[in-house]
Amino acid sequence: MRWLAVRLDIVSIVLITTTGLMIVLMHGRIPPAYAGLAISYGVQLTGLFQFTVRLASETEARFTSVERIDHYIKTLSLEAPARIKNKAPPPDWPQEGEVIFENAEMRYRENLPLVLKKVCFTIKPKEKIGILPEAPAHPNSFFPFPGKSSLGMALFRLVELSGGCIKIDGVKISDIGLADLRSKLSIIPQEPVLFSGTVRSNLDPFSQYSEEQIWDALERTHMKDCISQLPMKLESEVMENGENFSVGERQLLCIARALLRRCKILILDEATAAMDTETDLLIQETIREAFGDCTMLTIAHRLHTVLGCDRIMVLMQGQVVEFDTPSALLSNENSRFYAMFAAAENKIAVKG
Repeated sequence: MRWLAVRLDIVSIVLITTTGLMIVLMHGRIPPAYAGLAISYGVQLTGLFQFTVRLASETEARFTSVERIDHYIKTLSLEAPARIKNKAPPPDWPQEGEVIFENAEMRYRENLPLVLKKVCFTIKPKEKIGILPEAPAHPNSFFPFPGKSSLGMALFRLVELSGGCIKIDGVKISDIGLADLRSKLSIIPQEPVLFSGTVRSNLDPFSQYSEEQIWDALERTHMKDCISQLPMKLESEVMENGENFSVGERQLLCIARALLRRCKILILDEATAAMDTETDLLIQETIREAFGDCTMLTIAHRLHTVLGCDRIMVLMQGQVVEFDTPSALLSNENSRFYAMFAAAENKIAVKG
């Protein structure tokens, strides 16, 4: 912008100089009033040029948002309907929490490669599944890669499957409305999400539960003492993004919110990745106690997070390469999970 201003000033100076020379050279042939008017307008060009060009460039930049809105209106496809008439699942669905992937394929856009490739597995009711990538990033954690979080996105139908199907208690999730599906699933994300409002509105935004149920959920997530010490208890203010709570407290509140919904299927998307080991252990213990009767999919970032799971799924390039109990995988020296565990132990030993 400064270089543009210098160039515009140079153009203005040239015009003023030319006007002045013409007035001098044509002395006597131009009325003084016209000569003064020409010089006055020429001097004003210095500021007028800069203002006009800046206004034009700003207008063009602002119209970028209009172009984007026009693009979204014309090209973005709508989500599936919230509810489909005559295809709503039973009110108590799912009763067991069995999840079946049958040749599930998924890509984020039409021209992109598949991130899930013919994925087939069955998760039994109330089973705890740990989901790991194929290679470790550092001693206790793993790089995010296509496949892990994609399973959760497929379950919530944030991205529709390109092929195959997913069944929950025998019901194809593609046959029912999004609201019917998503209201029956819970997720605890890596970044805890709290909204501006009160503690009560964050835990029970639709006023569906009694105060006793809310306090019971807080007690089971070890947050009852913390909330009861606040001046207004459940009506205490929660700042934007929950800034007046620590990261661990925010995550425990998210767990309490999920606990209140009493869903049969829970997804933990690296829920404790940003926490220290002590807080991680507390939250993992809370989750095991509070969601013992749920089917749980844990997208893991630390090895010890999944060692207590019933079975461990190892994914590589969007495919299930291993799916067995931790003891069976560790007893097989040729398994990828065994190699990951050994590599993590070696790195910890070298670091120590």
